[in-house]
Amino acid sequence: MTTALVVLVVGVLLCFYGIRSVNLALLAAGFALGYLIAEAFGADAWTQLWVGLGAAALVWMIVSLVFRFATFVVGLATGAVIGAKLWSALSDAGTSALLGIVLVVTCAYAAALLAEKYARRALLWFTALGGASVILSGAALLWPDGLGFLAHPDDGWQQTVMLVVWLAVAGSGWYVQRQLFRERLGLPPKPPKPDPASPTTAAATPPT
Repeated sequence: MTTALVVLVVGVLLCFYGIRSVNLALLAAGFALGYLIAEAFGADAWTQLWVGLGAAALVWMIVSLVFRFATFVVGLATGAVIGAKLWSALSDAGTSALLGIVLVVTCAYAAALLAEKYARRALLWFTALGGASVILSGAALLWPDGLGFLAHPDDGWQQTVMLVVWLAVAGSGWYVQRQLFRERLGLPPKPPKPDPASPTTAAATPPT
């Protein structure tokens, strides 16, 4: 239960607040990457948690030494998480593991390049998608009987449902971050809503 809650909280932070702080994104993305690697090797829940925490600390310490690569590393880590989730959604028992490695590496490198080129706009998408994948893993740990397929779908309908839920959660994270951190993303502030009781509005209203 504790492990599942930690995974779920990390996923929520990455999905809905990842763009708020590069340090937060680094820690959450590093945790997610370490957790998924440990999960892929069949480690138990507590080992997955400790590997995730160790990966988060390692990524943060390395990048803190050369901080100008922070955006690239966040893109790399979140891209690998996205690739791993795509692999779990699309693969089956007969799919080659080499194909999965190629998919994860390709997604990681492509995301890193896009994050380096488009900075926060790209990271907004990657943190939302990466965080959503971790949220699904946390939900599967909390309720394995009903939601276990969100981490490891077997049937075609399970893969479809997992993809739909993943994109829906990621879309929610993208929207929330876009609303909360408009200035950080370089977006214009939202215009204030007009007050229907203000004198200006009343004067502009034609008599009936």
